[in-house]
Amino acid sequence: MKISTLAVCLLLGWGCATSPLPDADAQYSVLIRNATIVDGTGNRAYTGSLLIGADTIAYVGRNALSHFQADMVIDAAGRVVSPGFIDPHAHGNPFQTPEFENFRRMGVTTIVLGLDGSSDGAEDPATFIRRLDSLNTGISVLMNVGHGTLRRMTDGDIPRMVELVRAHFDAGFIGLSTGIEYYPGYLSTPDELTAIAIPVGEAGKLISSHVRNEDVDQIEASVRELIEQGRRGGSRVHVSHLKLVFGNDPSQADPVLAMISDAGATADVYPYVASYTGIGIVFPEWAMPPNEYASVRAARRGELAEYLRNRVNKRNGPEATLIGSPPYAGRTLKQVADSLGKPFEEVLMDDIGPHGASAAYFVMNEAVMEHILLHPSVVVSSDGSPTMQHPRGYGSFAKIIRAYVIEEPLLTLESAIRKMSGQTADILQLTDRGYLKPGLRADVLMFDPTDVRDMATFPQPHQFAVGFDDVWISGRRSP
Repeated sequence: MKISTLAVCLLLGWGCATSPLPDADAQYSVLIRNATIVDGTGNRAYTGSLLIGADTIAYVGRNALSHFQADMVIDAAGRVVSPGFIDPHAHGNPFQTPEFENFRRMGVTTIVLGLDGSSDGAEDPATFIRRLDSLNTGISVLMNVGHGTLRRMTDGDIPRMVELVRAHFDAGFIGLSTGIEYYPGYLSTPDELTAIAIPVGEAGKLISSHVRNEDVDQIEASVRELIEQGRRGGSRVHVSHLKLVFGNDPSQADPVLAMISDAGATADVYPYVASYTGIGIVFPEWAMPPNEYASVRAARRGELAEYLRNRVNKRNGPEATLIGSPPYAGRTLKQVADSLGKPFEEVLMDDIGPHGASAAYFVMNEAVMEHILLHPSVVVSSDGSPTMQHPRGYGSFAKIIRAYVIEEPLLTLESAIRKMSGQTADILQLTDRGYLKPGLRADVLMFDPTDVRDMATFPQPHQFAVGFDDVWISGRRSP
């Protein structure tokens, strides 16, 4: 019995092009031959060709296309050709740094902004999207609407927030984000969270959440709250930058991962053991808005000092907090306290305050992070920006390949690329990118995995990744 090539491909899990060849006489911009094709599906890589029309993929498959011509013909010499990577959780201001070179240099061709409950353009979302679309951004920029931003605008008026969520979706925002660990998100009631989830479910979009508490003894309840929000509102949910603060045993992540999987939810993770956020994360809720900090400090100074001392020591001590804002940027909280000759809790209370700095916090375990990364419901993110004092904004996607494909092969190249492209596109319901497939946007990378390096470090976080020198975005080759 004769078995078709397609049947063999399906049986063996190979990636095989099934579409017919395009017109050999048509005009094409790029033809890449002799490439190792990794198409974003997770299927096995194969040797083949990729053809780009004006801004979309015209062909990908095993045919050498020997009779085809293009404006640029490249012999890949076995280098990998893959979809551009998609970062589902990024930060930055496209009007200040429209090139977003930090992301492109690590292979990212699409980012999503408006995370952790905070977003721009809420006063006039349609105008904001038109302004964003008119920018000549170096990569594609998509937007979420932030629940915290809407809560501030409306003073917590739930019907008005629901109305604004719908208005943002009509304008082109792709989802909703919440930041339940931050003000004003932590003031939300279950009824409020359900109400804002309903328009998300109606539109078939996604809630991405920085959950209420990421500590190892609180993360299950926090994720359960998000899943319940989605269930009651009829929406899909996604856990942003999943982590177990203080967790040191990979098995501690299993109940949370099982909960996510059982609910049909998803999550993302970045490959670093330090988080990065405002210093308010170590202050008690009763010292944060809507309470007035100066009054709280005066009335409860001793109690506040004790809380800060215990909280920071629980988070691996003041030497595990690396300040990222002037005037103390680049120094640990311990180094700052020693230089000022006072206890670190007094530095926090009097010299910095809950809104006076951002910092990196070395509170995570690498083995736990790797365990989370390997789970089938989890994709890769950076949670980074062009300006953040953390290497994740410049190194995350390159580090996945360097550290977890080449040096310590926890992932195959095919599975790593899927977690950075096709699977993320599926989660975000981006049907025009994420895969090498005819008709999709020509967001394409060509690289040698052994050349990929993340160069950013905590002392020097703004060092570009190397190895991604050939990047096409909508068919346009990036500089």
